[in-house]
Amino acid sequence: MRISIRSTCRIFTYSVLLAAAFVVGCGVSQHFLQKGDRIIFFGDSITQLGVKPKGYVTIIQDSLRALRGEINAEVIGAGISGNKVTDLQKRLQRDVLDKKPTVVVIYIGINDVWHYALPNLKGTPKEEFESGLKEIIGAIQNTGARVILCTPSVIGEKNDGTNPQDAMLDQYSVISRRVAKDTGSRLCDLRKMFTEYLKSHNLHNEEKGILTYDRVHLSDDGNRFVAEQLLNILKE
Repeated sequence: MRISIRSTCRIFTYSVLLAAAFVVGCGVSQHFLQKGDRIIFFGDSITQLGVKPKGYVTIIQDSLRALRGEINAEVIGAGISGNKVTDLQKRLQRDVLDKKPTVVVIYIGINDVWHYALPNLKGTPKEEFESGLKEIIGAIQNTGARVILCTPSVIGEKNDGTNPQDAMLDQYSVISRRVAKDTGSRLCDLRKMFTEYLKSHNLHNEEKGILTYDRVHLSDDGNRFVAEQLLNILKE
């Protein structure tokens, strides 16, 4: 497998930053990431692709492996293409709880919205989306594991609010934020972060090609971007 100098430098940078967080804060407070953690990334095709060599899950795994002596964390990908929150509910026991994680990252919501606009598919009503997230998180937290909940990112990268499903994505992101607050989960607000990034980096208002290659799935830059946001939480 060929690894570019740019990717290697980014992984090294993430690793150094994470190590610094542990050293500086040692003895002062409890960090989110703890020694021996088993982290499961639970989601749809974005997470399924995230375990590929340049995927966001792999970038995080490589960054944490560089700190094996300090934290010895294990990373497991559990993404399946086309999944919605209802699908996560059905496979929660098998793909998450049975593996006894200590941290679960939930990145879901794109298909719950996107499928409203695709033929022969069905989106998830807002009430089911919210109750489903709460059920999943409650079951995870009952085992003592910690949860990071991500808001859905983008379905189209235009920065002026003209992507057809922007309004609905914003509504589902509000739900995710509320659920994170109500359940005491850590929030990774990818919707907000993507929106802010695209306003300053998508200068020609393109619908794809900045952080995604097809309006939804992450490009190499998108995978690095998501990995960086989650590492910022993990290293707190």
